[in-house]
Amino acid sequence: MPITNVSLDEGASLTHPDLVDLAGCRIGAGARVGPFVQIRPGSSVGPRCKVSSHSVLGARVELGEGVFVGHGVVIGEAGEDAAGDAVRPTRIGAGASLGSRATVLPGVAVGRGAMVGAGAVVAADLPDFALAVGVPARVIGDARDRRGLSPHDPAGRLDEAAAG
Repeated sequence: MPITNVSLDEGASLTHPDLVDLAGCRIGAGARVGPFVQIRPGSSVGPRCKVSSHSVLGARVELGEGVFVGHGVVIGEAGEDAAGDAVRPTRIGAGASLGSRATVLPGVAVGRGAMVGAGAVVAADLPDFALAVGVPARVIGDARDRRGLSPHDPAGRLDEAAAG
């Protein structure tokens, strides 16, 4: 599988470089990309992200710092709508987690620290720290409400990432 015109920052790793299809994208420092992953041109994977196997990031997808992408996730390609107008990039905020087989449609923004359940289809923007499940995905709670547990913050830096 081809790797063409890819920028790998320091510490970024491809677990099986012969088993990925990457083109015209940037992989941030300390990020990990699993096997059978496809990342299209103009997309960026932020620092310390994990993109699990069999996932697809379409063109112009932006993953913030510390995003977790489960197995078989599809993040839509931001291109043009039916009228030929440009669709905004698909953005996943810092510290967000996408469960296995979730789908994020083109041009959608998932807020920082949000958690998307396995198999959910995200068709509309999700706010910061949303806990969303279902088809179509609906917000059922706040990812920070952990019954006395620490807030979900895999990168340990959500406030820093949001500030700038």
